[in-house]
Amino acid sequence: MSTTTTGLGARPGLWVGLILVTCGLIFGLKASGAINDTTTMLLAIVPTALIFALFRSLANQRENRCGSTSQAAKRYVFGIMATSIAYVLGLGVAMWVFRNLAPSVELTWLLAMLPIAPILAMIFVMGRYIVEEQDEYLRHRAIMASLIGLGFVLAIGSFWGFLETFELVPHVPGWWAVPIWAMGMGLGQAWQSMRHKAGPVDEE
Repeated sequence: MSTTTTGLGARPGLWVGLILVTCGLIFGLKASGAINDTTTMLLAIVPTALIFALFRSLANQRENRCGSTSQAAKRYVFGIMATSIAYVLGLGVAMWVFRNLAPSVELTWLLAMLPIAPILAMIFVMGRYIVEEQDEYLRHRAIMASLIGLGFVLAIGSFWGFLETFELVPHVPGWWAVPIWAMGMGLGQAWQSMRHKAGPVDEE
């Protein structure tokens, strides 16, 4: 017998909206010069926490559908949470040390690995989930959401890059690709949820 999750845990669209709003505010404050890099990293903890809530909500959807949460989904949620925390902390530590302690070139290479390693781990976690998830519908949703997130990165990155080339907008660090991908993936999940609620989904 399946369970029914009510409240905020059953509303991935709400979490996506909150993620977009908080990321937009942080980006706007940083672009306007109102906050520095350290403050930006501290504020980045907020949308990261909301991303955790989003993935927990998606796991609840799986539980509602199948009556229990699969081991693949549990590992996925835990892995995303762990790698997201490691990414935020790694980026914050690396930027602070680089800007304040004047590290050597060798140490700077090691500092750059602090946020890079969690990103690679995050990609591995997502790939493992897609391989291990037995529910074909949820696996399809995960793949579609990942592709939509990738589309956001390509579209926004190219758009902003050309504007930056012609000196119409300020430079944006490349690490913004990860939050943009996460936002796009969240929007992809929300869009699929809306489609599912709007009409029946044909399943083999």
